[in-house]
Amino acid sequence: MVTRLEWLDAGLRLLEVEGAPAVTIERLTGVLGVTKGSYYHHFGSAAGYKQALLEHFEARYTTRLIDAVEAAADRAAPAKLQHLLRLVLADSDSAGLEIAVRAWALQDPDVRAAQERVDSARTAYLKKLCRGLDADVDPDRFAQLLYLILIGAEQVLPPIDNRDVREIYDLVLRLIS
Repeated sequence: MVTRLEWLDAGLRLLEVEGAPAVTIERLTGVLGVTKGSYYHHFGSAAGYKQALLEHFEARYTTRLIDAVEAAADRAAPAKLQHLLRLVLADSDSAGLEIAVRAWALQDPDVRAAQERVDSARTAYLKKLCRGLDADVDPDRFAQLLYLILIGAEQVLPPIDNRDVREIYDLVLRLIS
């Protein structure tokens, strides 16, 4: 029997590679090689699956990263910011998924609400870290700039390599020190 996590991971992969229209029960059962019974057992309905998928995306690509940085509680804000940037840029496959979720959010109000929640959580955490930098810049605007660099790098075609994004972050951080 396929686990709930396997259903959700398969949904994220389909979403990333083929976009939201591909995330159907038929495609998921085909990819996983199972019948629909397990799907309904875990999620109840398509709406239940979509909600779980969005929560999984948020937990995996936002909450998990923040928790990992906060687990190193003895670190000062600059070190936490560097750790967060390393974690974010370590996953080279997430850019396609981020683009797919943002595209889906333009067409679905539930997904839009989830994307707004993710963006708010991410920028709120960045603002918290940037307020501890002791730099001569508006920390909230600086946090927004850091986030926009990542979003922009994911959106341009061809996408900017994570190594290059890291160099851009290093440059921006040097400019405020």
